[in-house]
Amino acid sequence: MKNLSALSKSKILAHRQCPKRLWLEIHRKEEAIYSEAAQASFAAGHLVGELATRLYDPKQQGQTLQFERGAIGKMLALTAEALPKRKPIFEATFAAGGALVLADVLLPIKHKGKPAWRMVEVKSSAKIKPIYHDDVAIQVYTAQQSGLPLASVALAHINNAFVYAGDGNYDGLLVENDLTAEAFARTDEVRTWITAAQATARKRTEPAIRAGAHCKDPYPCGFMEYCHAQEPQAQYPLQWLPRIQVDKLAAKLGLTEPIDMRDVPDEALSATQLLVKQHTLSGKTYFDKAGAADALSACKLPAYFLDFETISFAVPQWQGTTPFTQLPFQFSVHRLSRTLQLTHTKFLELSGSDPAEPFAQALIAACGASGPVFVFNKSFESARITELAARFKRLAPALLALDGRLVDLLPIVRACYYHPSQKGSWSIKAVLPAMVPRLSHKQLEGVQGGGGAQTAYLEAAMPQLLARADESPTMRTKAQIEAQLLAYCRLDTLAMVKVWATLAGRKDVLRIKDDAESK
Repeated sequence: MKNLSALSKSKILAHRQCPKRLWLEIHRKEEAIYSEAAQASFAAGHLVGELATRLYDPKQQGQTLQFERGAIGKMLALTAEALPKRKPIFEATFAAGGALVLADVLLPIKHKGKPAWRMVEVKSSAKIKPIYHDDVAIQVYTAQQSGLPLASVALAHINNAFVYAGDGNYDGLLVENDLTAEAFARTDEVRTWITAAQATARKRTEPAIRAGAHCKDPYPCGFMEYCHAQEPQAQYPLQWLPRIQVDKLAAKLGLTEPIDMRDVPDEALSATQLLVKQHTLSGKTYFDKAGAADALSACKLPAYFLDFETISFAVPQWQGTTPFTQLPFQFSVHRLSRTLQLTHTKFLELSGSDPAEPFAQALIAACGASGPVFVFNKSFESARITELAARFKRLAPALLALDGRLVDLLPIVRACYYHPSQKGSWSIKAVLPAMVPRLSHKQLEGVQGGGGAQTAYLEAAMPQLLARADESPTMRTKAQIEAQLLAYCRLDTLAMVKVWATLAGRKDVLRIKDDAESK
């Protein structure tokens, strides 16, 4: 058994989500797989934490205690040394009552005429999530058990209405919510959480808990693949059915997981779910050729096929932008002429400066003045184009005209095509290899999805903003990242060309080769 003493706040919260998660984090942490979304969230939290030191200590008179993994004793000693100085402290460490916490912000105040402290927990979210209340309660309990004279506690989060002026001034980015009364009243409750978590941590074998909805609530668990691999697997998992609520359906039908599609009566399913079930079980492709051709009949060549890659920041980096806005830094456009000439235009900005205006100018030039512009999930590209038009009034007429030409392939595919290999998904990454087996995003090196593209962008253009949850160093050069991003975005638009050709019954277009295709 490992030597266990105080459990970190994150581990206590992990136990609140699932005792098995806590046990695995302690005893089998090598089994965890961090998603791209988790990496992005970690990076955002790191950046917001750094900003808090400037907002809560504008004169820079305080002290930031740099966290060192495996050096808790040193962190506690540094905190003890810093407290008597009565200056702002960031990342102060407290261990008591079986818990270990790091306080984002501690500010010295007077309370009833005596020296005291105000605590602020900072979150890189625009909303207050229920889990944050538990988070703050653990912080308060542990600090008070350590003997800290704590007078108040607040939760600070991102104000998504904040507009960055580009001058380095972030006053107003964080908004506070006072949680003093609530957090101070939860002492007994927190104590029971810690006791239960400590008991789980001491177990010699992992808790027997099945995977379920709790695996993603309130955060996706890094051990989902590990846990699923241990459990019996249905041959045709119910999870492949789109928009299915497995837990509710299981309870209604009295079924125990793993539930196979064959266990669910047809009348319990929607029309789309039933279609997926029937064609998954039969192994046959569904293709409404007439419906697809009719849906595309008004779209004549030349045609354009467009895809964006974007980045968002909890702390805005460019003038005129707001938190969490999706900011495009790359596009790919394939153009198919009336004579079936397939050409490609690209844009990628990795300097770290605001790419918005040159992006918009290049986009207008790449998409011409007429012809359908095909996208996959129109709402995303349309929203980005509309946002660009709002920022650049001179370019607005051309951008809005372009927006009016967008044609969404996704609803046509969803209505007219389904292959069993899609497993209930109509994402471009599921549809492409189903329609064109020789093409797949899995053949790409490095960047194979939108989350990976965002991480790659930060790595190449703004590495100072990239904090990694797994602490693994990158080995990619900027030139390698650029090549990977270009290949990924190009394959996305080539995929749309091939999807359009399949739906339209254009075998001549399917035979056209592009540099994005594997040799």
